[in-house]
Amino acid sequence: MKVLLTGSNGQVARAFLAAASQSMQVTAVNHSDLDIGDAVAVDSLMESLRPDAVVNAAAYTAVDRAESEPDAAWRANEAGPANLARAAARIDSRLVHLSTDFVFDGTSSSPYKPQDPTNPLGVYGASKLAGETAVREALPSRSVILRTAWVYDAHGRNFVRTMLRLMRERDTVSVVADQVGTPTAAFSIAQVICAVLELPSVTGIHHWSDAGVASWYDFAVAIAEEWVSAGRTTVVARVIPIGTADYPTPARRPKFSVLDKSSTCAELGLMPRHWRQNLRQVIGEISNA
Repeated sequence: MKVLLTGSNGQVARAFLAAASQSMQVTAVNHSDLDIGDAVAVDSLMESLRPDAVVNAAAYTAVDRAESEPDAAWRANEAGPANLARAAARIDSRLVHLSTDFVFDGTSSSPYKPQDPTNPLGVYGASKLAGETAVREALPSRSVILRTAWVYDAHGRNFVRTMLRLMRERDTVSVVADQVGTPTAAFSIAQVICAVLELPSVTGIHHWSDAGVASWYDFAVAIAEEWVSAGRTTVVARVIPIGTADYPTPARRPKFSVLDKSSTCAELGLMPRHWRQNLRQVIGEISNA
């Protein structure tokens, strides 16, 4: 199977490259290789490679900066997926497109199902939702939209590494306690992408995250505890819970964005591990490095 992977510098893309089976011939490109917002460039590469499947891990993910850079966000998150989907349709290729919990407004009191109404709160969520729509319209029967949330890895810029840095630099760290979701390790998402690629019958919108529920405060406390358990230190900064109102940001965030994964689990035959287990594994990787 020939696979084109976009956004190769990202957390999920790196995890996918590590998880891909030997039967997958993966061509990985980053933004400097391919601007997915450039339709001509996308068409040229797709015609040249003629992949069996495309995994689109490229995106504009700077949630707050998107409010002041909407054109860049829409180019990467809406125009880019649209270009990939149209090109995939021309060569009869599949497309696995990564999306986000930010397509929801966070007012639900139960986990969001794939078919639940969307209502993004800011530019990032709106542009990602528009990308989903573009993919479904251009490639309705050969596309998979995989929504996920709170992604982190042992490398790159993410909440886990930011917390570990702040905990080394400060005596106390204040973290929002009234936004609830599910931390999700990049390697967990990569495993699902691999499973999807092996099942041509899978189409439509799917949700995936690790199991369990946490606030950002819960997540930060767990990071500190796992870092101590890994033997890296005996003393870490005290984590203090605060409200969203105490930490204003340019972009509004959903207060509840837990994703219902039941249909995805049933279709793929997979069960997610609890987020705390996967956090322990990632903390171990960081510690060993």
